[in-house]
Amino acid sequence: MERYFRFQELGTNYKKETLGGLTTFLAMAYILFVNPLILSGAGMDEGAVYVATALAAALGTIIMGVVARYPIALAPGMGLNAFFTYSVVLGMGIPWETALLGVFLSGIVFIIITLVGIREIIINAIPAELKYAAAAGIGLFIAFIGLQGAGIVVVSEATLVQIGDLGHGPTLLAIFGVVITVIFMTLGLRGGIFYGMMVTALVGVIFQVVPTPNQIVGSIPSLAPTFGAAFAPFGEMALSEIFTFNLLIVILTFLFVDFFDTAGTLYAVANQAGFVKENKLPRAQRALLADSSATSIGAILGTSTTTAYIESSSGIAAGARTGFASIVTGALFLVALLFSPLLVVITEEVTAPALIIVGILMASSLSQIDWKRFEIAVPAFLTVILMPLTYSIATGIALGFIMYPITMICKGKGKEVHPIMYGMFFVFILYFVFLGE
Repeated sequence: MERYFRFQELGTNYKKETLGGLTTFLAMAYILFVNPLILSGAGMDEGAVYVATALAAALGTIIMGVVARYPIALAPGMGLNAFFTYSVVLGMGIPWETALLGVFLSGIVFIIITLVGIREIIINAIPAELKYAAAAGIGLFIAFIGLQGAGIVVVSEATLVQIGDLGHGPTLLAIFGVVITVIFMTLGLRGGIFYGMMVTALVGVIFQVVPTPNQIVGSIPSLAPTFGAAFAPFGEMALSEIFTFNLLIVILTFLFVDFFDTAGTLYAVANQAGFVKENKLPRAQRALLADSSATSIGAILGTSTTTAYIESSSGIAAGARTGFASIVTGALFLVALLFSPLLVVITEEVTAPALIIVGILMASSLSQIDWKRFEIAVPAFLTVILMPLTYSIATGIALGFIMYPITMICKGKGKEVHPIMYGMFFVFILYFVFLGE
């Protein structure tokens, strides 16, 4: 085991790797409760999604540890789960089973383009500013969902949105959760988001704002309501009803966001650990294959896109350097299957602070955009602002991709636009044409 993971070469041991794996788990354990709540909005069984989330995270992380040998954990991605529920299912009216099929197919496509080796071509075709804008826009979208769930932002007939009743019990609980989580994060507490949720839930139980759980450890919920549901449309619908233009856009968006989120996370975390040599990541193909495989496996189990988590950096800071840490993290996700009774206390008010804080973290990529270049600022701004305002990640990406070639041509830089971007321009134009029909 020590020889396979190269403990001696990397200057690590079982103690460091175990501590690193535990730290990573605590930093991202919030997804166990946030993901089921978000996907239940699409009509999915909350208990089954909890199990699917834990299993997808466990299997994906262990595959990453064993195959790629990196201390990088995977789980259903924030932003992608919001896109799944609010844009695809509720916005486009696509059944959640068909949406899961879209997730599965995006994982298969990801596997193919990784094996064929065209990953670099696609990465280089899309300007960095649009990648940063997409990440920031998703962050704002997630934060907006959190503010709504907390009751801090509510509907207004006059102005569309307005401030909510801050004296309302559940809203006060959410505000408390935001404050305590911010304190934890500011103090640099590893797992601050998770601890913030737990403290908020405890306070909610004490003041009878959220239900009191009957038990902490219980039997594992049935996975039957979601397992294999991705393939259910084949037995219920004609192929022409399944493979619509909307589903193509869904697959492309899942692929786009997962593709760059994974690449960015892998390189950022690997660079922190000192794995990147001459701007290249050893075993990058293995890592990407582990990620894309986890996406398809997760879809079969019954959850949205599984992807690499930036929270893995907390485990690396604690000393993790090998895939053994990932095995520890994966094993802890399996143990977490027993804690499903806690779902009853994880209400919207409890998860809202986590969504808001994650949104803040994702919005940090705004600093990477060159706002002084107007031809870049326009498509980037539209991508960022239209995600929360249209309640659709796909719409933000589409309008940004449409505007980018236009501004670049007007600036006399049309030749700098990659042919793939021109192709995406026409794809998204068709997207809006079909959307309007």
